[in-house]
Amino acid sequence: MIICKTPREIELMREAGRIVALTHQELKKHIKPGITTKELDKIADKFIRSHGAIPSFKNYNGFSGSICASVNEELVHGIPGKRVLNHGDIISIDIGAKYNGYHGDSAWTYGVGEISDEAQKLLDVTEESLYKGLEKAKAGARLTDISHEIQKYAEGEGFSVVREYVGHGIGQDLHEDPQIPHYGPPGKGPVLKKGMVLAIEPMINAGTRYVRTLSDNWTVVTTDGKWCAHFEHTVVITEEGFEILTKI
Repeated sequence: MIICKTPREIELMREAGRIVALTHQELKKHIKPGITTKELDKIADKFIRSHGAIPSFKNYNGFSGSICASVNEELVHGIPGKRVLNHGDIISIDIGAKYNGYHGDSAWTYGVGEISDEAQKLLDVTEESLYKGLEKAKAGARLTDISHEIQKYAEGEGFSVVREYVGHGIGQDLHEDPQIPHYGPPGKGPVLKKGMVLAIEPMINAGTRYVRTLSDNWTVVTTDGKWCAHFEHTVVITEEGFEILTKI
């Protein structure tokens, strides 16, 4: 069941989203060669809690981190640990914050120092695919109108769209209905309505679309070892279109 949020709920989610956005801003200052993903995790955990929220991912289904930190060929669900960031790497950081019972969720992929032109294009296309999809996010549209725009743009730029992981509704639960694929034909799925809150998060590969999960049962990597990127915003459907909740 898709839950349309009340104005009060949206206001709480707006604050949760603001905390997520502020945490991304804080972490961006620290993403430099030599730092470990565990150090970034500690910074994020402290920062989220200092703003009256708790990390959504901490202990979620047994996940040990407060953020997901996925480097280079790692797509999603990277467990923060001893991995040291090197000059030229890229890192996808997924952050969730729960504020007064409601979640905000946003992922962003960052370059570490100066990155290659190829890596920068991957980041640019993945980010732009998110906004291309959001252009279709409005009351009265169909859910897969968003999906189709993401796929059309990313594949048109020569990249691949991951199928196994999708966006989702969000609210009191981190993952709610509906599931939101980032591929497929337009005009399918539920009609979007005012008050729906959605986490839209294209995951794009430089090589083939195929991925696998490592032996830690969390970290997802590309099967061909090529790099990948992940961008996500939490948005609410409005009468006029949409509002991004996870930005300042």
